[in-house]
Amino acid sequence: MNGFFEQVLQWSQNLGLVGGLGFIAIYAIATVLLIPGTVLTVGAGAFFGIVWGSLYVLVGATLGAILAFLLGRTVARQWVDQKISGNAKFAAIDRAIGQAGFKIVLLTRLSPVFPFNLLNYALSLTNVSFKDYALASIGMIPGTVMYVYIGSLVGDVAMNHEVQIAQWGIRIVGFVATVAVTVYITRIAKAALDQSIEA
Repeated sequence: MNGFFEQVLQWSQNLGLVGGLGFIAIYAIATVLLIPGTVLTVGAGAFFGIVWGSLYVLVGATLGAILAFLLGRTVARQWVDQKISGNAKFAAIDRAIGQAGFKIVLLTRLSPVFPFNLLNYALSLTNVSFKDYALASIGMIPGTVMYVYIGSLVGDVAMNHEVQIAQWGIRIVGFVATVAVTVYITRIAKAALDQSIEA
């Protein structure tokens, strides 16, 4: 599967904006099919850079999440119900969503309580509104930027770019700051989510 994703990334990179749109479509489909997106996310950083890679991943992940949510509310409802039946953590999240839908979905996006792809389907069984669900996708930003940043660093090393020591120093400091912020946000989100679902 990783070889396939590498070919997708190379193909997308060579086609400019059209390739970016193709990458977004493939990322969305992978999300719907419950294929973990880590390889594509890191690869987006290596092939497209931090800014474009983050943008492509966020759009693809959001579209895929919305498609999975809509499928979970319609044709895949019974399958989703069987997958999460009896999960105490999800039952607590479901109760909390009844009180604060947007906030809880946002916190689940920031905190790795559930695998991202399964969470898209699981949330379709809750009472969260489509609007709150879609808007809470902004919670994917910190994790996305961190993984894309890792990919951009790996891509620079793989391409043997001659980067001066000062530039590498700036990149490493930026990477450490990105990881620190992401970890900090994740911890805050997890604590807030735990507090919300226990209430």
